[in-house]
Amino acid sequence: MAVAVRDEGKKVNSNINVTPMVDVMLVLLIIFMVITPMLQNKVQIDMAKVDNAVAMPDADKDDAIVVAVTRDGSVFLGQNKVDPSQLGSLVQTKLADKTDKTIFFRADARAQYRAVEDAIDDVRTAGVDEVGLLVQKKSGDLAGGE
Repeated sequence: MAVAVRDEGKKVNSNINVTPMVDVMLVLLIIFMVITPMLQNKVQIDMAKVDNAVAMPDADKDDAIVVAVTRDGSVFLGQNKVDPSQLGSLVQTKLADKTDKTIFFRADARAQYRAVEDAIDDVRTAGVDEVGLLVQKKSGDLAGGE
């Protein structure tokens, strides 16, 4: 009597196939690399709409210092909410290593004039050369005027 021997166990591959996982991860990486620059990490503000705004492309640079004043009088330096009394010293430390001493302001259209004026005064006493006031064109484009 003969015994039948099967060799099916030798055909099974026990290695994990990671190629589909790598493909998915690369697609996700590409998606995040494309989407991340499009995200605007700015404080939500309804800026004043004007007809004759002057374009300020320097405000869109990564190293631009932007101060935002909201409707309720809160002051933001970039994305961080700051105490209005400390705004001048924080701006001064940010400007210490920069040659271009320009600060851009984004103020809500319904913000109190006094809050915006105090923030600009604090920044000017900190040694800022120029202040750019960012507004929105009536057509919807972001621009600035001084």
